[in-house]
Amino acid sequence: MAGRNYLPPNALKLRELPLTRAPHPALIDDPRVVHRVPVHPPPASALAEERIAAQHREIQSLLIDNQRLAATHVALKQELSAAQQELRHLSAAAATVKAEKGAQVRAVHERSLKMEAEVRSIDALSAELAHVRADVQELTASRQELTVKLKAIDDDLVRTRSESKQLPAIKADIETMHQEIQRGRAAIEYEKKAHASNVEQGLAMEESMISMAREIEKLRAELANAEKRARAAAAAAAAATPSGAEYTAGYGNHEMGYGVNLYGDPYVMHQGSKWARFLESL
Repeated sequence: MAGRNYLPPNALKLRELPLTRAPHPALIDDPRVVHRVPVHPPPASALAEERIAAQHREIQSLLIDNQRLAATHVALKQELSAAQQELRHLSAAAATVKAEKGAQVRAVHERSLKMEAEVRSIDALSAELAHVRADVQELTASRQELTVKLKAIDDDLVRTRSESKQLPAIKADIETMHQEIQRGRAAIEYEKKAHASNVEQGLAMEESMISMAREIEKLRAELANAEKRARAAAAAAAAATPSGAEYTAGYGNHEMGYGVNLYGDPYVMHQGSKWARFLESL
């Protein structure tokens, strides 16, 4: 920009040069004045002057354009500075607005959280209120039941007071019952003693039965031994005598052959088995 405002040193000198005016080109080309104006070739100095004048005009226009551009540049620079300043102000304002908006958003968010917490607490309070109402209804029903029971107790108390006048007769009945209980206890003690005596007798009988069973077992053993000896004697006699003599001897002798009881006394065996079953049941 500083170079565009620079003027060459010859520019001022060009302003001081006298400029000769050449005939207007329109007059030269006009056929009516051709015969009036003699056509001569322009001298070299005139051409140089005209060229210099054209350059001077161009320089002047460039200077004017340069000045205009410089003024425009200054104005644009001022506008740019103002725009930058305004942009800084707007940036600061935007940051402030953003911070305010952020603060507002945070405040709104916190308010919404508080409202949600309040709504939850209200819901909890509503549930608790419903529970309290149910408890109140239950307490009301319980109060009514207690009122009915209290009335029944009052009636029982009145009846008890009327019955308390009969206490002497009741005491006499109680005394009679005590006496009956004493007699029952005495009877129970007597029964216990009798039962103990019966138990002792039963034990004695059981011991005697055990001894009898032992005797029966001994008798069985002796009877079995006797049967074995009789069978052995019969077998020996049969082996010592012929068959006819054996039949005759057996027929005439009631202690041998068919007359001999090889199985013992059936009554004794029956009694022994009965005592054995009794002992097993014990």
